[in-house]
Amino acid sequence: MSWLLSSLSFRLLVLTVFFVMVAEVLIFSPSVALFRQAYLVERLGAAHLAALTIEATPNGKVAPELALRALSYVGAYQLQVTEDGEMKQELRRDNLPSAVARYDLRDMRFMTLVFDAFVTIAHTENRVIDVNGRSPKMASVVSTIRMDEAPLRTAMLEYSWRIFRLSILISLIAAALVFVSLQWLLVAPIQRLTASMVAFRKAPEDCGRDVIDAGRRDEIGVAMRELGTMKTGLRRALHQQTRLAALGKAMANVNHDLRNILTSATLISDRLSDSNDPDVRKVAPVLMRAIDRAINLCTETLNFCQR
Repeated sequence: MSWLLSSLSFRLLVLTVFFVMVAEVLIFSPSVALFRQAYLVERLGAAHLAALTIEATPNGKVAPELALRALSYVGAYQLQVTEDGEMKQELRRDNLPSAVARYDLRDMRFMTLVFDAFVTIAHTENRVIDVNGRSPKMASVVSTIRMDEAPLRTAMLEYSWRIFRLSILISLIAAALVFVSLQWLLVAPIQRLTASMVAFRKAPEDCGRDVIDAGRRDEIGVAMRELGTMKTGLRRALHQQTRLAALGKAMANVNHDLRNILTSATLISDRLSDSNDPDVRKVAPVLMRAIDRAINLCTETLNFCQR
C-alpha cells in the first residue's frame, strides 16, 4: 500500500483532482452570485406581473384576497411598482415587518454580488430584506419588494449542492482522463526506463529488458535513445574489460612459468661461469645479463597484471 501512495501515478491523480476542485471553487463563487441575482430579478419580474394583474381588475379595485394571492405569488410582504418615477401599484400585508437589509440591483458590481451572496449563505436565521431593481419585463419599470431571505438561502444551498455534485463528477472524469493520458505519455515510459536501468544494474549483459525506441521526438524519446546509447557503450567497455582481464590472467600465468624457466637458466649460467673453458666463461656474463633483463621484464609484466 505504501508503494502505491508514494508512486508517481497516485500523486498525479491526487494533484489532478485537487486542481480541478480548486478551479470548481473559483467558478462556484460567481455562479452562486449570479444565481442569487437571477432569483431576485425573477421575484422583481413576478412583482411587475402581479401589478399588471391588479391593474386589469374592473374599476381598478383590489380585493384583499386578490392582494394576498398576488403577494403570495411574488413571495413578498410588500411590493411597489413605479414607472418613470410614478407609483403604479403598491400592495402590502398587515403587520408589515421591518427590513434589516436593502439591496439595489440596478447598480451592483460583481464583487458586491459575490460578497452579498456569501452573506446570504452565512446567515442561518431568516432576515427580512428589501430588494429593488428594474423589471426584466420592461426597463422603465422599477419594482421594490420586501421578502424573507430564508427561501432565497434555501434555493442557493440547493443550487450549491447541485454545483458540488456536478463538480465532483467533473473532477473525477477530468482526473481519470488526465490520469490515463499522463499514465500513457509519461508514467508508463518512465516506469519502463526505470525497470530497464534496474535490470541493467543486475545483469548488464542481458539485452532482453532494453527499452525499444518508439521513435518519440519528445524528452522521453531522447531519454530512451540516450539510455540505449549509454548501455551500448557500457556493454562494450565491460566486454573489453572482461577480455583484458582474461588476457592479463593468461599473461600472468605465462610470465609466472617463464620466470621459473629463467630462474633455472640463471642457476645453469652460474655454473657455466665456473667452467674451466675460457670461451664458456667469457659468454656466461652476457648470458646472465640477458637472463636478468628477461626476469625483470617478466616481473614488471606480472606486477602490472596484478594491479
